[in-house]
Parts: sequence; structure tokens; C-alpha cells
Amino acid sequence: MADMVIRQAVADDAAAIHEIERLCFPDPWSREALQFELTENPRAFYIVAELEKQVVGYAGLWWICDEGHITNVAVRPGFRNRRIGEGIVEVLLDFTLSQGIKHHTLEVRRSNEPAIRLYEKLGFRAEGLRRGYYLNNGEDAIIMWRHEK
Repeated sequence: MADMVIRQAVADDAAAIHEIERLCFPDPWSREALQFELTENPRAFYIVAELEKQVVGYAGLWWICDEGHITNVAVRPGFRNRRIGEGIVEVLLDFTLSQGIKHHTLEVRRSNEPAIRLYEKLGFRAEGLRRGYYLNNGEDAIIMWRHEK
């Protein structure tokens, strides 16, 4: 497999990120919302993973004081099970820790066992539940946190 590059997302990545959103989520963010995140939201930080110049995954985070709220993590179908998601989240955590973020949080579908296992492997722990969080089917979200000492 070619070397994966993980880099900060730029405005020109909005279309590729939106395509992955549409492929991965039943309620994808709009391209306009993603464009806003990449160009105008001063609290947003996004990274992408590239293989052979193609964006195959991404993650987003909202930076709030010393907390990072991970908004989305997704890997294009056909590129899963290659540790791309793990690499993306590790880079996101490492960079934001170096910038002063000491606490990371996210919501994950209760049924998304592969994602839950990944987040647990990276030090996240379930600390709450949002009942009926997902609009498309009313599924609960597990609230996970990772705290640095």
C-alpha cells in the first residue's frame, strides 16, 4: 500500500470531505456547512488522510478552551480496516495535545462497535449517554471522553 499522508484540511478539500460524509452517514453535513468549517469557523480544525493523492478519510474537531469536541471521523468505504481511522484520530489527538487541549470528547452511535473499540483503544471512556441523539433513527449516542493527566 502506498504511504498515507495525514495533513490539515484546506478549503479545496470540502468536496472530497462532503463525498465521504454522504457515503458514510445517513444525515451528512452539507457541503456548505463543511466549507464554513474549513474557511470561517475559528474553532474548527480538520485533517484529512490521503492515499495516492485521494482523500480517503477525515476528522474534525471544535476547539473550545482546553477541550476538543471531535465532530466527525470517517473513512471512505473500500479503504476501511487499514488503520486509516486510527491514524487520523492519533494525529488529531497528538497535534491538539501539543496545542494545549487536555480533554477530548465525542459522541458515537451505541451500535457502532468498531468505532467504540477504536476510541477505547485510544484512551476514550464512556461517561454518558444522549438518548435519541441521532435524528434519522432515534438511536442513542454514547458520550466518550479522554482526559490527559
